[in-house]
Amino acid sequence: MAERGTVLDIAGRKVGEGHPALIIAEVAQAHDGSLGQAHRYIDAAARVGVDAVKFQTHIAHAESTPAEAFRVHFSRQDATRYDYWKRMEFTPDQWRGLADHARDAGLLFLSSAFSEEAVDLLNEVGMPAWKVGSGEVTNTPLIAYMASKGQPVLLSSGMSSWEDLDTAVATVTEAGVGVGLMQCTTSYPCPPEQVGLNVLGELAERYGVPVGLSDHSARVETGLAAVTLGAHMLEFHVVFSRDSFGPDTSSSLTIDQTAQLVEGVRYIERMKAHPVDKASMASSLHELKTLFGKSVVAAVDLHKGQRLERPHLALKKPGGGIPAAQVMACVGRTLARDVVADQALQEDDLV
Repeated sequence: MAERGTVLDIAGRKVGEGHPALIIAEVAQAHDGSLGQAHRYIDAAARVGVDAVKFQTHIAHAESTPAEAFRVHFSRQDATRYDYWKRMEFTPDQWRGLADHARDAGLLFLSSAFSEEAVDLLNEVGMPAWKVGSGEVTNTPLIAYMASKGQPVLLSSGMSSWEDLDTAVATVTEAGVGVGLMQCTTSYPCPPEQVGLNVLGELAERYGVPVGLSDHSARVETGLAAVTLGAHMLEFHVVFSRDSFGPDTSSSLTIDQTAQLVEGVRYIERMKAHPVDKASMASSLHELKTLFGKSVVAAVDLHKGQRLERPHLALKKPGGGIPAAQVMACVGRTLARDVVADQALQEDDLV
């Protein structure tokens, strides 16, 4: 297994402990086969501040057969899933254009490959890392082929046992490249009871590599919770609208939700990067403590030589006088001078 605390280098972007979470917006097939829509998603992802945009590269004849049926028959225009994959294909030049667009926009360009032909195509386009979807984790020949290209490999755990993951991780590490792991539940959308945030720690402990969450909950809160618990990577599907066509809409974040997520993640990271020393904070907030604190004050006009009883005293803002907590220590003492109602008592007012 990898040494604990391993940090991945993805095109110069460090991923792991001590580095900002890598936020990956997955377009997948949300473009519905439209190259123009695919480019629009890149622009939208860049606008809301994610780190990477990810697609899926399907080459129908290389990964499927015409006999492949739909898991859920969502499409009226595609008779089979093979037909759907065929309609999702882009040419190598079109993929190159998408990759160049993403890089020009300041994003990492990622795409999951589902066949060796797709790996070859994407390798020519330029892949800074390989993302293996949940359904391919047991496809060790494909994983080994990806790893042979020399870039880090990110694995989703969705449908895998620990033994499956052990084998996949070993396949990558034997190739001498870095590996990252993402907890993933193959449920669309994923209910909170099945997200498995606890698995993040288990993955980190078992493999000692950067870990993350591949999320299908369609909720901003899920990613925020994962980063709070230490996720180094966060991947989720995006759509322009809840009315968008496609198989992933119900488990995706909208672009507006993605903007909220990015802002929230970076806010959480700032909090985590600045642990507070309680003693020094109390000292630095002395003026506010005085403003919001309460002092022992005269409840009524009082005269020099008067022996104080509890009804003579009230507790009121601001602080700066005898603290409210010391009110009973004033009872029974004698006034050294006259004081008026609402006047804060000072120690030298008492004998």
